[in-house]
Amino acid sequence: MKNDKFDKCLRMMRQLVSDIQGAPLPSEDLAPELYRIWYEHVQTAGMECLSYLDENFPLEKEDIDSTLNKFLK
Repeated sequence: MKNDKFDKCLRMMRQLVSDIQGAPLPSEDLAPELYRIWYEHVQTAGMECLSYLDENFPLEKEDIDSTLNKFLK
């Protein structure tokens, strides 16, 4: 039987990756308003994902934090 929390987490992460992949291409023609809308949307989605992970997978928090810290270095 599938775990509903895990399934929801996967859907949220897939959506976040999709949102990030939809970033406007940097160029001289890029409208600041378009970038701002995209950036705020992705920031909100990222914060929701991290909050969901913290609330629903507390035992895995250290592993997630460690992995993110390695990735961001």
